[in-house]
Amino acid sequence: MRNLINKIYVLLGMVVLLSSCEKEEIRAILDPAAKPVVSLNSSSLELSKDNADLNALTVSWEKPSFGFNAGAQYRILVDKAGSNFAEAQVFSTGADLNRSWTNQELNNLLLGMGFEATEMASLELAVEAILSESQVQRSDAMALTAVTYLDKLDLSSSWGIVGSAAANGWDGPDMPFYKTSEAGVFVAYVMLADGEIKIRENNDWAVNYGDTGKDGILDAGGDNIAVTAGTYAVTFNANDLTYNIEALSWGIVGSAAPNGWDGPDLEFSYDPSSDQWRAIGTLADGEMKIRKNNDWGLNYGDTGADGSLEENGDNIAVSAGTYLITLNQNELTYTLETIDVPGIVGSAAPNGWDGPDVSLMPDFSREGVWVAYNVTLTDGAIKIRMNNDWAVNYGDDGVDGTLEENGADILVGPGTYDIEVNLTDFSYTLTAK
Repeated sequence: MRNLINKIYVLLGMVVLLSSCEKEEIRAILDPAAKPVVSLNSSSLELSKDNADLNALTVSWEKPSFGFNAGAQYRILVDKAGSNFAEAQVFSTGADLNRSWTNQELNNLLLGMGFEATEMASLELAVEAILSESQVQRSDAMALTAVTYLDKLDLSSSWGIVGSAAANGWDGPDMPFYKTSEAGVFVAYVMLADGEIKIRENNDWAVNYGDTGKDGILDAGGDNIAVTAGTYAVTFNANDLTYNIEALSWGIVGSAAPNGWDGPDLEFSYDPSSDQWRAIGTLADGEMKIRKNNDWGLNYGDTGADGSLEENGDNIAVSAGTYLITLNQNELTYTLETIDVPGIVGSAAPNGWDGPDVSLMPDFSREGVWVAYNVTLTDGAIKIRMNNDWAVNYGDDGVDGTLEENGADILVGPGTYDIEVNLTDFSYTLTAK
């Protein structure tokens, strides 16, 4: 009996203690003094591409005095000045009391928020201490200004290719032309089907050109231009209304390439944000070369193994791995960089939970953004994982558009989707078409 009474006293004491702590916690959360006090290493920044990898901004704060042993988690909110954090970018720091951005990271963040390059961005930052879902204490807002820099080329133009041979048919959106070094001269690097095309402005028929007479001269509202399937460089001169369609592709061939020395080659895609050609591929131990149009008429190797390309140069030795391969045709240089590739796997994906996954491709104009367009999914679930392997995989625990490592399956309905994954802030979007 005495043991039973003692146990009852112990339980009553725990109830009183818990009740006391709960009251103390509520009192502390409601106390305006019990919030993070934030400091910035600078409140006015001029970001520089030359200092891309150097620290630009550090946000830090002292652990608030809650009056009890609180295991708080923290997050930083960043938004445009005067917006009251209505569309804040959120950066979780866990239990850490600081977070830093390099010049490049902060510049990418601001450009992604809609600030123009070389513009002064006016921002507000705040830190939130999170004790529970209902107990969040926010710091005072801190003002910050930062001048951004142009990190990517802007070769976009108002012109495009439309037609039955184009990727999106006669309705568009059109396949884009890019600016060249010559004013008024534009180029599009496109894969066309058997069919017809025209050139038009602003995805609209108000200004469109065809070729009546098949003489290489464009006519306003002229006849459709017949093409056969292939990969092309289409050059459009808006100064004299001439055009040229030339077969053009760059690819990787060799014992290290997926299809060996006979090809077809692993193709590059044009990256207008850097005016370079890029490919992502899994290579084997072996050798490779870079050639034009799946043909040995023009091929490049690397005599000297110095990263410079020479016509008919030596084979390039490669170790097995997945690479981002970059070709700078202007300078005749190349790089091979190992890379992790995210992919879409799941019961809704084309190859189920076992894969191979639907690989995403980087959008080089946006740091950390990977895309896959026109993906057909069935009714089911998906996850994002790296390199066709479960070692690193992401789901969405809160169904809030934010990925968590080993998170919950993402439920989808049947349809065709454009999918974007941002591995910088771990957001994602699925847009049904």
